[in-house]
Amino acid sequence: MKPLRNLQTIIALIAFLSLSLLYTANLRAEDTIKVGILHSLSGTMAISETTLKDTMLMLIEEQNKKGGLLGKKLEAVVVDPASNWPLFAEKARELLQKQKVAAIFGCWTSVSRKSVLPVVEELNGLLFYPVQYEGEESSKNVFYTGAAPNQQAIPAVDYLMNDLGVKRWVLAGTDYVYPRTTNKILEAYLKSKGVKEKDILINYTPFGHSDWQSIVADIKKFGSTGKKTAVVSTINGDANVPFYKELGNQGITADKLPVVAFSVGEEELSGIDTKPLVGHLAAWNYFMSVDTKENAEFIKKWHTFIKNPKRVTNDPMEAHYIGFNMWVKAVEKAGTTDTDAVAKALVGMEYPNLTGGLAKMNKAHHLSKPVLIGEIQDDGQFQTVWQTKGLVDGDAWSDYLPESKPIIADWTPPINCGNYNTKTKKCSGQKY
Repeated sequence: MKPLRNLQTIIALIAFLSLSLLYTANLRAEDTIKVGILHSLSGTMAISETTLKDTMLMLIEEQNKKGGLLGKKLEAVVVDPASNWPLFAEKARELLQKQKVAAIFGCWTSVSRKSVLPVVEELNGLLFYPVQYEGEESSKNVFYTGAAPNQQAIPAVDYLMNDLGVKRWVLAGTDYVYPRTTNKILEAYLKSKGVKEKDILINYTPFGHSDWQSIVADIKKFGSTGKKTAVVSTINGDANVPFYKELGNQGITADKLPVVAFSVGEEELSGIDTKPLVGHLAAWNYFMSVDTKENAEFIKKWHTFIKNPKRVTNDPMEAHYIGFNMWVKAVEKAGTTDTDAVAKALVGMEYPNLTGGLAKMNKAHHLSKPVLIGEIQDDGQFQTVWQTKGLVDGDAWSDYLPESKPIIADWTPPINCGNYNTKTKKCSGQKY
């Protein structure tokens, strides 16, 4: 009987220890507020997204030094969806169901956001999305801190048309939802301005595309008719490196055929020789070269955190900076991390941006921000050559697509809808 008694004692001890560990883990979880970081750390998008993971870690560390949030420390939960779009959904579910995060900061491509969207809506989570996108969407569970088309694509085309006299247009993009929808909007906009179909060339390539010789040759030929031609680029990820190299190889300089990019910032340029690219353009809401006190402080904090004075900053980093700090203020205002309470507190929230002035979260869950156009310099930075006089409200639904023109997003009473038809007075989707 003695061995049996010993075995029972061991089993009881194991059970006690297991319960103690579970209690300790639960207690530790209750003492922290978990923040999900959902960015690709491997694969084709790692070139852009790894920096955003580091940005979030910096912001969380900084907030913890201030005392955390609601009397608790913030705990970063980092996952790697590895540039695999279905995996983004799986990782988002893991963050919300298993890790119980209060909010997710993540995604870059629209296809990754589209993958995550049904998960955050089903589980009533919060996603802060920091990158420019195609619009045509507004969810009560998503806050879009990057640019909508009217905050980037449309102003860029206006600049090329009005300031540089561009008459022919190459719309070159990676083959997924963001470039295709953005180019659909831009094609409609260009035609509304009198541009003929024969003066618009549209081209798509897969993620990670590396052989640009024939495509760049076609672009060069299209631009050799005597009419001023420009490339509007929605090429994403590491495909930009060989694309820009091939432009240099074929002698396509900015004075002959300017390229304006929507997904190329300081981070993407840091890996290539930018001397042949001087004068080519990018449209963003922020550049590292902006001379403000707020930006100087941000850059200093970034270099200290990352322990590398050569590391650059970029627009999606600023979007996370604004989104994270707005989330902190909204949680403090609501007194809870409850999704619905925080989402309601976020609307109308203001926070200083890094270019001077205040960014504001509008009723469509989009930020109001300035728009800047910059020229690439030989040091990989951008010199601002044009900017809006004030803030531009992010518009979720394009006025240049007939099916979208009557649609508005307004997450405040009495509408409380992300796709409300002003003609039929009906909401055709998610509501509060």
